[in-house]
Amino acid sequence: MGSMFRSEEVALVQLFLPTSAAYTCVSQLGELGLVEFRDLNASVSAFQRRFVGDVRRCEELEKTFTFLQEEVWRAGLALHPPEGRLLAPPPRDLLRIQEETDRLARELRDVRGNQQSLRAQLHQLQLHSAVLGRGHRLPLAATPTDGLLERTPLLQPPGGPHQDLRVNFVAGAVEPAKAAALERLLWRACRGFLIASFRETEQPLEDPVTGEPATWMTFLISYWGEQIGQKIRKITDCFHCHVFPFVEQEDGRLGTLQQLQQQSQELQEVLGETERFLSQVLGRVQRLLPPWRVQIHKMKAVYLVLNQCSVSATHKCLIAEGWCAASDLPALQQVLQDSSSEAGVSAVVHRIPCRDMPPTLIRTNRFTASFQGIVDAYGVGRYQEVNPAPYTIITFPFLFAVMFGDVGHGLLMFLFALAMVLAENRPAVKTAQNEIWRTFFGGRYLLLLMGLFSVYTGFIYNECFSRATTIFPSGWSVAAMATQSGWSDAFLAEHPLLTLDPAVSGVFLGPYPFGIDPVWSLAVNHLSFLNSFKMKMSVILGVTHMTFGVVLGVFNHVHFGQWHRLLLETLPELTFLLGLFGYLVFLVVYKWLFIAAAAPAPSILIHFINMFLFSRSPTNPLLFPGQEVVQSALVVVALAAVPVLLLGTPLFLRWQHRRRSPRPAGRQLDEDKSGILDSSDASVAGWGSDEEKAGCPGDQEEAEFVLSEVLMHQAIHTIEFCLGCISNTASYLRLWALSLAHAQLSEVLWAMVMREGLRMGRELGVAAVVLVPIFAAFAVLTVAILLVMEGLSAFLHALRLHWVEFQNKFYLGSGYKLSPFTFAEEED
Repeated sequence: MGSMFRSEEVALVQLFLPTSAAYTCVSQLGELGLVEFRDLNASVSAFQRRFVGDVRRCEELEKTFTFLQEEVWRAGLALHPPEGRLLAPPPRDLLRIQEETDRLARELRDVRGNQQSLRAQLHQLQLHSAVLGRGHRLPLAATPTDGLLERTPLLQPPGGPHQDLRVNFVAGAVEPAKAAALERLLWRACRGFLIASFRETEQPLEDPVTGEPATWMTFLISYWGEQIGQKIRKITDCFHCHVFPFVEQEDGRLGTLQQLQQQSQELQEVLGETERFLSQVLGRVQRLLPPWRVQIHKMKAVYLVLNQCSVSATHKCLIAEGWCAASDLPALQQVLQDSSSEAGVSAVVHRIPCRDMPPTLIRTNRFTASFQGIVDAYGVGRYQEVNPAPYTIITFPFLFAVMFGDVGHGLLMFLFALAMVLAENRPAVKTAQNEIWRTFFGGRYLLLLMGLFSVYTGFIYNECFSRATTIFPSGWSVAAMATQSGWSDAFLAEHPLLTLDPAVSGVFLGPYPFGIDPVWSLAVNHLSFLNSFKMKMSVILGVTHMTFGVVLGVFNHVHFGQWHRLLLETLPELTFLLGLFGYLVFLVVYKWLFIAAAAPAPSILIHFINMFLFSRSPTNPLLFPGQEVVQSALVVVALAAVPVLLLGTPLFLRWQHRRRSPRPAGRQLDEDKSGILDSSDASVAGWGSDEEKAGCPGDQEEAEFVLSEVLMHQAIHTIEFCLGCISNTASYLRLWALSLAHAQLSEVLWAMVMREGLRMGRELGVAAVVLVPIFAAFAVLTVAILLVMEGLSAFLHALRLHWVEFQNKFYLGSGYKLSPFTFAEEED
């Protein structure tokens, strides 16, 4: 947890890897995930790097793997992940894997081709058998039915001009969707000089391409004349019909049909053997492909890293640079020694100085990952900047619970998250692919705390599904009020609303031990009371939250050695914030503690407005003696802090730059040498703020100081902070608004559903029957509206309060994560 408060120390290291052991060293580093490598060949084209040939071979293998995978999926088989942890294979194994993969792919292509060819032949034989076996009648003549042709005989009498013509036949099969169009076109093109018979096959035939059963339409066309025959053949070709020879004699057709059936049986036997051999090949692919794919992915990743290394002058070792956590340097050295021991020359690693800002490394676990994700969604913290995540663990669920406070709703959310936490190690839960479920499961610990805090705030609000509970005795006594006020039956009949006066002895017995007194749920001014309470509570929480954010900035200034910012920025910011809005919180608390309930209550809002106007309202009494003097002094001090915040840092930096500018050349050289030798402290101060680096993109010692840019940065910061104090304080009133909205929605849902259901029947049996659907509707609406919709709304508002109102007081979020080279993604 120590690294949660601030990112770990990250060092720039240089690795000298012997050429013979470079592959093994990088492979072991990929298994451990210790180093983020830098590209030392950024100016070299990807096609000119040393290991580009090996990368291409790996990519060719990946293409072959994709083909094999598609073939396995096409057969309806699944590829199971490999068991155990697979290491990157030695480079000599690449040729073996490539040869075996090519052989498997070649066998699959050949077997698939043979299978497709056999299926196509079998399909043709089955279609031919269906055409011959459908019993199409052989027509002797055709009679046209169109116009004058009805009186013209189709066959001329003997001795006529067509006495040498004979009837011919065309038989085949066509897809059912094309049969109607084919028949219509044949009739129109041939002008009726044909007789066509279309019939559907009795049994569906297996499609040779898709393997799915499909029905076909067989046809027999009789015609006469060579020109008509040519038209029919062209039309059937256009419709992609399967045309088969047709024997006119019945005996000849039966003999042909028997031959076709015998050929079909032989083809089915050959096809069965082919499919058995195909299943054997696919079984080998199913067994070998998953480990090969992981190994080749790792090998390709290793070669891509090696392409980022430079070659030494002697070509005996590779030089690599990368970022590594300082705490992992001993482990890194040990891994390199173990990996290069067989080469005879040990790999070497050492730290080198760098002026670039290192990446940010914050280690998380199951519990802290979701909270760190909330912070990183705003922006990754700069190197060694204060991390808001540890404080977000408490503040985020609490602010959410302030808007979502209800014992019943919080308990449901808590139990849902608790179920996910208890089942987090089950494989079925981990491997679920539903996106919504994965989102909930990733934030299960966040939901757990949000539900737990909602139960806590629900007890404070004394609300459980909008109903108040009496855990402790009420602090108000109606009996004492009735006794001392002399309430009679006639008085009660005339006054439906009664007032409890705390000034009457025995009426107010003391504050409720925890939360809001349940008697308020019966009062007609219940909403007005909660409005006042929650509004003031929101202001107190908001000012406290913002002040805490400003205080966290102190730790940044101290860590980066920017001591002047404590006096010139943090102190004016606290003065402005606490002098105005801290005083507002003081007035709220003072009024709660010291102003008697019976006395005329002064208006804090009027006092706060008069504070800026330097005036006084005669009708609004003061809270304490000397209040006007205190208010005037606080306004003057707060306004005086604004010029200090605006001009303090730019003028100090200008003075500091002028003091360092005139330096002798010898002293400058000594300072440059000391800066190179001391890498850990040379540039720590330069990573703290954008204003100090304005106009200094490179060497901070030699860069020209630009006062206008520094003034612009500081002016933007000053305006943003001063106006933000006002707008952000008002923004925290969303705690009040959403809390009241949630309470009122709960009340409306109870009144319109459950209360009406309880009124429907007074007899036990009738009430029990009615309450079943009523309670079901109440449960569904509670989950859908109050838990999901209201919960999402409260979550988004709490997220905004942390990103805008809290984190911008101290958190820049302009860094980048440490992304070490690791094989974890390839294995997943």
